[in-house]
Amino acid sequence: MATPVIMPRQGQSVESCIISQWFVKKGDKVKEGDLLFSYETDKAAFEEEAKSEGTVLEIFFKEGDDVPVLTNVCVLGEEGEDYAEFVPEDAATPENNVTGEKADGKADEKAEEYAAVVTPPAGEPEKPVPEGKRFISPRARNLAEKTGVDIRHAKSTGPNNRIIERDIRNLHQQGAMVTQGAKGAYKSLDTPLAGSGLGGRVTTQDLTLPVAVVGNAEEEQPVTAVYQDVKVSNIRKVIARSMHESLSEMAQLTLNASFDATDILNLRRQFKKNADKMDLSNITLNDILIYAVSRVLPMHKAINAHFLGDTMRYFTNVNMGVAVDTDRGLMVPTIMNANLKSLNEISIEAKELARECQKGTINPDKLKDGTFTITNLGALGIESFTPVINPPQTAILGVNTIEQKFREREGIIEAYSSMSLSLTFDHRAVDGAPAARFLKDLREALESFTILLAK
Repeated sequence: MATPVIMPRQGQSVESCIISQWFVKKGDKVKEGDLLFSYETDKAAFEEEAKSEGTVLEIFFKEGDDVPVLTNVCVLGEEGEDYAEFVPEDAATPENNVTGEKADGKADEKAEEYAAVVTPPAGEPEKPVPEGKRFISPRARNLAEKTGVDIRHAKSTGPNNRIIERDIRNLHQQGAMVTQGAKGAYKSLDTPLAGSGLGGRVTTQDLTLPVAVVGNAEEEQPVTAVYQDVKVSNIRKVIARSMHESLSEMAQLTLNASFDATDILNLRRQFKKNADKMDLSNITLNDILIYAVSRVLPMHKAINAHFLGDTMRYFTNVNMGVAVDTDRGLMVPTIMNANLKSLNEISIEAKELARECQKGTINPDKLKDGTFTITNLGALGIESFTPVINPPQTAILGVNTIEQKFREREGIIEAYSSMSLSLTFDHRAVDGAPAARFLKDLREALESFTILLAK
């Protein structure tokens, strides 16, 4: 029985997702657990697995399509099964039908033609292909331009020896590709050339011209810069837009201060030593910082707030955003009501949210409603930086590395472990003195963290 695969709903606020990559093609046999495609929301990326085994009967959308949630994306079943009832209304035209019917659309006027491959005239019936030449459909040529494949390697499977979209996809999987920078010079070569670029792509470096001799002087021909154009992911676009809006619309100012980290370092060692005995999570310095900030913030309502233009929204509880570095980009999951949770509960939840972000399985609903954000670059050796506020929040705390410093006590010079903090605040909503008072209270809480735990 044919089974449709739908675009999952990742969170109640998500209405559609963009297909970023297909791992299968029409006709492939898959088993339960095989990856079918990856997709993105405006905040996270995911991968969809096959829930049953079968053959990919049809794929209804292509990479880059924005697909409404719960819409049929493809269909699995037995070869030859009827799947007409599962075809969505807004599905793309199947990439190749068995009758060889010409795809709609016109050839890209700017597309460069390789020798012996021509686009049939639009709107005219196909005639026998001239000897030594082949036709390529407009859709196939457009795909070749996007993927950078060398269409001279394509095996024609369409009617009248015609190269169709399926042939380009097959060629792309085989790796016969050319970078955009090298395409102009490569098309003039008489024989194919092996590439040294990513995925076997022919690059401009592979096409370096030989040294030209002028009189007795040798002169190297200029070589075009080698580069690779990579499409910006949907998540990266959202991050870029959010950061640009934050910096362009807010009056951001950063205060830097340090504190004696001796108490939290000693406590961290005790937690680690007795974790199994006390049934504790692996409590980290970042967990300790989250706990301390969540206890200090309610005393500084302007820092735990949203600035909404003509309104300030003050929050009773602390929904702590914790920045997580992932392969897909920066994500900020939220620990809801962090001020009401124990240190151990915060540690467990923070690690689980980070795992979900890094795996790409986090529900987008867990990436919103933050009232304050912490971003930690201490593990990377950063001594000071300027974190960027997540609007409409009024502040963000940057955590820096631990350094050895010296101080004088009763005439004796002693060393101690110091950690610095960078607080960026929106000066439209918060003045410098209240922001500095929050930072002062936080430093004192961290320097006496054992006492804070006892409250």
